[in-house]
Amino acid sequence: MLIALITFLASCQSGTDVNQMLSKTETRMEMMNKIAYDSTMAKEMMGAMMNNQNGKMMMQQHQAMMMEDNSSMMKMMKDNPAMMHSMMMNMLEACKGDTTMMSGMCKAMMGNKEMMDMMEKMKAEKKDMNMNGMNK
Repeated sequence: MLIALITFLASCQSGTDVNQMLSKTETRMEMMNKIAYDSTMAKEMMGAMMNNQNGKMMMQQHQAMMMEDNSSMMKMMKDNPAMMHSMMMNMLEACKGDTTMMSGMCKAMMGNKEMMDMMEKMKAEKKDMNMNGMNK
């Protein structure tokens, strides 16, 4: 009976020390990559970070940096139309292989009146060009 109790208690003890595992750079990087590439684990990590004051502050700082990067990127695209065109083509190519991304992009464009007006105008112009080409 005593042996069974000792065996039971030993099985309840964790065989690994988390701090020891995290102290090894290679192991820590493997664990972070595993979490980052697993959508369920990544969502759990985001939840854990949002429930932690330090994690929440880091995420807010990162969001502020992203907003700054976004405004500088918009200026860069306005200043360099060729780069903007290249980025749009790359995004369209990425959408071809990712239906979620494509759906999101379509919803965003359809929700933007100016974008829809421009697409309708371009569609009408293309239709007119096709009609004019047939009449020759």
